[in-house]
Amino acid sequence: MPPSSRQTMLLTNVRPMGGAATDMLIESGRIARIGAGLAADPSVPVEDGGGAILLPGLVEAHTHLDKNLLGLPWHPNSAGPTIRDTIDNERRLKQGLDMQPARQSARQVALSVANGSTHIRSHIDIDTQYKLSGVEGVMATRERYRDLVDIELVAFPQSGMLTRPGTVELMEEALRLGAEVVGGIDPCSIDLDPKGHIDTVFALAEKFGRPVDIHLHEPNELGLFSMGLIIDRARALGMAGRVTISHAFCLGMNDWLGVGAMLDRLAANGIALMTTGPAGWPAPPVKRVHAAGVVICSGSDGMRDLWHPWGNADMLDRARIVAMRNGLDKDEEVALALDVCTLGGAKVMGLSGYGLAVGDHADLVLVEARNLPEAVVLCPPRKLVLKRGRVVARDGRALCEVP
Repeated sequence: MPPSSRQTMLLTNVRPMGGAATDMLIESGRIARIGAGLAADPSVPVEDGGGAILLPGLVEAHTHLDKNLLGLPWHPNSAGPTIRDTIDNERRLKQGLDMQPARQSARQVALSVANGSTHIRSHIDIDTQYKLSGVEGVMATRERYRDLVDIELVAFPQSGMLTRPGTVELMEEALRLGAEVVGGIDPCSIDLDPKGHIDTVFALAEKFGRPVDIHLHEPNELGLFSMGLIIDRARALGMAGRVTISHAFCLGMNDWLGVGAMLDRLAANGIALMTTGPAGWPAPPVKRVHAAGVVICSGSDGMRDLWHPWGNADMLDRARIVAMRNGLDKDEEVALALDVCTLGGAKVMGLSGYGLAVGDHADLVLVEARNLPEAVVLCPPRKLVLKRGRVVARDGRALCEVP
């Protein structure tokens, strides 16, 4: 069933962010009026929210659409103990698996839409073996589902750039094709040349006028060293608000003063963070990051892929994971975890017109729960998902065809 083509409707009896019940009139894909007892033209369709909580669309700010295994035969996990081992293992195994990026990304996108994500930032592998196949496949998915979700692509040199001659040229081609963000990864431990890697990433960003999102798995002092170089380069190029450091495991190290000093530098230079709330790895402390004034977002990361078998493309559930990982148990703390998966992602992606105010885009999610903490704890199926005022999912099912 295709999504509704209407961009005008009246939502009745909804509770924005769990507050008092009200009505919301949507016109031309934007929130036009909010108030109890709103009237609309008889031709305007009405959706009764039934007292459900109204949230802005969830934001999947870090995933890898091109390489999930959704719908494929079960493949035993054989990832190695190190990041480098896992990268090499994945590159080798992908050759023998039917991982068509267009099809696999479409399957994950449909799942994300069903779960209420209205915006996705996806890192797409680019290397000399698979070249631009991932970018081309996910771009096809982006076009196919353009009325259901906004997808932003990160040109991601997962296997390294400097150690694989020809990768930089492929990165440039991906950016010319329409990838919106320049990616990077572990400047010391993957490319073994921190200055060269960071020089290259930021040179591409400057040449194409694009933001940067760098995977930084490096732990402890090594990670802090790479992070410092990233901050220095962002400051030199005046890129405040346009650089994200993903994972940032080093900020979970047992060095209160060192981590605090780095958080202050991140805040002063407008550098954002992304955390998945990972199990088994150190992670940025969300409450401390927030208190320092650093923007932080979240994402599913790799989902049911050759790295691990976990994931459900549900950013409400990801808020639960982030809360549990960070010991966020009080109601206001759980609400902070939800903020990471909504407003945090919107800030990182530079989304305009995001939210629940008059004039904002009608990218909305209805969740049946008594309050925000209960919504995060229970993660009920999404009652309704709107994209620019169109119904794109209902009762936990995306209204689209899935390959």
